[in-house]
Amino acid sequence: MKRIVALAGSNSKESINKKLVQYTSNMVGDVDVVHIDLNDFELPIYGVDYESEKGIPSLVYELSEIFEEADGFVISLAEHNGSYTAVFKNIIDWLSRVKMEFWNKKPMFLMATSPGGRGGATVLRTAKSSFPFMGATIVESFTLPSFYQNFADGEISEPTLRAEHRRKATAFSKAIQLTHSKILI
Repeated sequence: MKRIVALAGSNSKESINKKLVQYTSNMVGDVDVVHIDLNDFELPIYGVDYESEKGIPSLVYELSEIFEEADGFVISLAEHNGSYTAVFKNIIDWLSRVKMEFWNKKPMFLMATSPGGRGGATVLRTAKSSFPFMGATIVESFTLPSFYQNFADGEISEPTLRAEHRRKATAFSKAIQLTHSKILI
């Protein structure tokens, strides 16, 4: 069975991006879902001096291994001041020290949402331009504006956005099923 990693680029316990990731990962058929909570991967702020003196924390290797074993990713990014959250940026900085292309060329459904009308469009644009350098194969992307007006009872409630999201989730699901299976000996 295929395995996807689902994570929100936020450490908020009430993250709306976590809610979008949960909703989306439930739509991907016939897969095991590994939900990553960034609160389980508290890391020191990345710095060259820290790495030189203390090395790469074991949690970074653990997360890198989880990413390596995945067949795809469902990611939803929170936007802080037009960019990644500090916790997410720190995670990807550390992961890149283990392997620069840590997304491993696996299919990705990349999303963002926010309470505002742009739905995290700026951070999504940034990720779409930089993630491929980190080994991402972005199959689909989606932004959900005005989260609290367009998401209710655990699902996207606005019909046009729901249809667009469903179409993109289906395309991502097909891409996952087409990835080469790992051969275990």
